[in-house]
Amino acid sequence: MKFKLSVVAMFATMVSGPLRAATLSDAEAAFLDQLVTASVVLEQRCDGYEVDGSRSVQLGARLLGSPEAAMAMIDAYAAAINARDGESYDPRKFRPEVAEAATRTFRRVRTDLIRNPKGACPDYGDASVDRGLLRRY
Repeated sequence: MKFKLSVVAMFATMVSGPLRAATLSDAEAAFLDQLVTASVVLEQRCDGYEVDGSRSVQLGARLLGSPEAAMAMIDAYAAAINARDGESYDPRKFRPEVAEAATRTFRRVRTDLIRNPKGACPDYGDASVDRGLLRRY
């Protein structure tokens, strides 16, 4: 039932929301991939990592041109997560192309982390630290 509701919500948003570009720019795709990867590291409870919020926004600003653009992508990813989970979200921030790309990256990284947590956690976690999305604790 929860899955049906989130699908209906996403469809309704796509049909009723403002028309948007169907693809992400290269910079948006790169930032989203890095953002999703870091979030999966945390979701899979890889030891020793936590969010580095200010550096995440700085990375996004460098890639996308402004802190506002970085925050817009972070908000679009948060809306995609909420839509997928059947939670409420701001339909103005939801972007179907973000939801689609995030789902692909999430599945790929999560599969790697489940299959090989001892190797994949430090690989993905340290890469996210190097990029500035996560920090070690």
